[in-house]
Amino acid sequence: MKEPYQPKRDQQSPSLSSPPTSQPTEGKSKASAEIHPPTADSLGQKPSEAEEDLYRRYEQEQAMVQEELLRLARREREAANESLNVTLQRERNRTNEEKQKTAQLPTDLDALTQELQWKEEELKRKDNFYKEQLARIEKKNSEIYKLTLDQYKEAVTNAEDEIRRRNTQPICANLQEAILTCYNENKNQVLNCSELVKEYQRCVRLAQKELLVHFD
Repeated sequence: MKEPYQPKRDQQSPSLSSPPTSQPTEGKSKASAEIHPPTADSLGQKPSEAEEDLYRRYEQEQAMVQEELLRLARREREAANESLNVTLQRERNRTNEEKQKTAQLPTDLDALTQELQWKEEELKRKDNFYKEQLARIEKKNSEIYKLTLDQYKEAVTNAEDEIRRRNTQPICANLQEAILTCYNENKNQVLNCSELVKEYQRCVRLAQKELLVHFD
């Protein structure tokens, strides 16, 4: 009686030889609901070793698929965690930079204020220095002008005194007296006084030359 049923078991074996190895977890649960371990049939016949071997292979493949799915899920979770950690670290760094800039801002303002104060003081020092130099130059120019004016006044005064002194002293006075005496003595013969007149003219020309030399 066992021989006639053997082909029937062989026909059922192909259904166990192609388990869904690449389906997701839902596919596995659906396949698990359809495929069960081989048991004795209604006549009490036990499953063959081939059927049991196919079922073991099926379970192994299902276990491998499950392990691969778990590995992929773990890798995706690790990648997501790594991306999240990178994003969080970037945000932390940005926050720290903002905090450092905010903390550095008062220091920068203080340094800028001190630099501006120093520049303002330096400008004041330079302004005072230039004012002092200008005052010195103006004072020196005033002194030079006053000295020049005094020298000019003194020169004018001396020249006027010299002119007055020369005007009060008659030119060639002795010759003038000699000519007057000669004219008085020779009223009818004035030509006798011609030599004195010529000498007087020479004396006057010489006096004029000396006066011009003194003015130059």
